[in-house]
Amino acid sequence: MAPSPTFQPVLERIAEELEQRPGRGRAADYIPALAARDPHRFGMAVAEPDGTVYGVGEWREPFSTQSITKVFTLALQLAREGDELWEHVGREPSGNPFNSLVQLEYENGIPRNPFINAGALVVTDRLHTRTGEAAGALLDFLRAESGNPDLGFDQEVAASETAHGDRNAALAHFMASYGNIDNPVPDLLDQYFRQCSIEASCADLALATGFLARHGIRADGTRLLTRSQAKQINAVMLTCGTYDAAGDFAYRVGLPGKSGVGGGIIAVVPGRCTLCVWSPGLDERGNSVAGVAALDRFTTLTGLSVF
Repeated sequence: MAPSPTFQPVLERIAEELEQRPGRGRAADYIPALAARDPHRFGMAVAEPDGTVYGVGEWREPFSTQSITKVFTLALQLAREGDELWEHVGREPSGNPFNSLVQLEYENGIPRNPFINAGALVVTDRLHTRTGEAAGALLDFLRAESGNPDLGFDQEVAASETAHGDRNAALAHFMASYGNIDNPVPDLLDQYFRQCSIEASCADLALATGFLARHGIRADGTRLLTRSQAKQINAVMLTCGTYDAAGDFAYRVGLPGKSGVGGGIIAVVPGRCTLCVWSPGLDERGNSVAGVAALDRFTTLTGLSVF
């Protein structure tokens, strides 16, 4: 099927089909502030490179971005540091849960990729060293790219993650023992939990991800990343962006994507569009059940894929 001249009919069809699907998973319960979210809520947005946005359902409803923000901190730090960043974090799928400690010891404190928690902590740490305020730099970037100056941190979610953040603290201390963390661990954790607590809507995130569809060009026309760097981020999203379900996601959806336990998933069709879908019900791997299904249907209905 050829791409539609407007994505709106495709989105509406997807929403109608999902209404008939049983089983939506369950909201993330290890972060108490997220546990009460209704797994049947749903929103989806598509943004074209020129900033045109289409949406369906609760596509303008803010939600907790969580690990989706790892894409943007990676972009901001890669733009500053270049290839040296890859000496501190790998680019390989982990095959383990996103908060696993297992690989760090026998790989000398170098996380497998920037999208598991250990890798994201390294990237946030390095961005914090260069900006003095990693979470603030991220928020400024998201506000600029989405065109929404009202984006902000959810203090309740940040506090909830801090109170239940022992595993992330363990990861950070362990990597610090190998010299792969520069800042005091409490400072890093504060930045990281604030980063993950940012609230944004599907429309906001679809727009904010547009620089990856424009091969590194920001919304204002300036270049953030080289074309090669944008390709690198898209590649790591495809292979590592959906935790230890990345292979299945690539098989079903065929797009670079990044999920978060708030129920959101962003995805990129380079040169064509960016997407964000949100539904809080998660599968056992931490990915939105309805979100993956919606993206699967989108690529099937439009024929848009990187393959």
